[in-house]
Amino acid sequence: METPSTGPRPPGRWLPTTCLGGAWQMALDAWLLEQPRPAFRLYRWRRPTLSLGRHQRRYPSHWRELGAAGTIDLVRRPSGGRAVLHGGDLTYALVWPDPPRRRVEAYGAASAWLQEAFRRLGQPLMFGTTPAGGHLDSPNCFALGTAADLVHGDGSKRVGSAQLWRAGRLLQHGAIQLAPSPRLWQQVFGSPPPALPPLPCQGEELERLLLEAARDALPFRCGLDLPEPLRAAELAAVALHHLEDGASSAAGFRG
Repeated sequence: METPSTGPRPPGRWLPTTCLGGAWQMALDAWLLEQPRPAFRLYRWRRPTLSLGRHQRRYPSHWRELGAAGTIDLVRRPSGGRAVLHGGDLTYALVWPDPPRRRVEAYGAASAWLQEAFRRLGQPLMFGTTPAGGHLDSPNCFALGTAADLVHGDGSKRVGSAQLWRAGRLLQHGAIQLAPSPRLWQQVFGSPPPALPPLPCQGEELERLLLEAARDALPFRCGLDLPEPLRAAELAAVALHHLEDGASSAAGFRG
């Protein structure tokens, strides 16, 4: 989609994969949304973490107990949607400064790289249209396969995505489920994790394939040839402006 421009668009930024605590990961994404450049990154979680959507206020009381016991960490995402259990997934974040204004169109364009990646894996994904399991009032993101999510042909949900729009800019988050822990999933949601078909590759090989698909199919110009790590001054800005907000949000779960 072409949009009016007063000058050349800034090149995109690919950040190297990180494995950090949940508060840091969410703070990084919130900070990236404030920057003028498009950005893309994959990341993992240092500990099992339950991320709640920006506006998700109702959730089971035992989640606080699991957090207090150190079984999981609790964080709130900048993006919307329902709770996602992280640890057996690979998470992505993309920042798109000039997306289509229709959200359905934006979801489609921002998820095309994932569909391309799984097509190359021989496991095509489609957008969900009906519940993939569970109840409509479930607080669990992966109990539903909505038009924002990517599912296999049997309805099992591989990728759950959510968005935050701010001043016309888009942050899209998504969790690509790989090997969710059945025991922990049962503890958190009281049900087994989605039964997903095994992938033909894992680890670095899978990540390389995802990055190749992102380079070919992301909706914005993004320099995926070389990763561009955060500089020390940028990390300081993340900590100053966003990490404290995340810590305050996490404290709210314990209140």
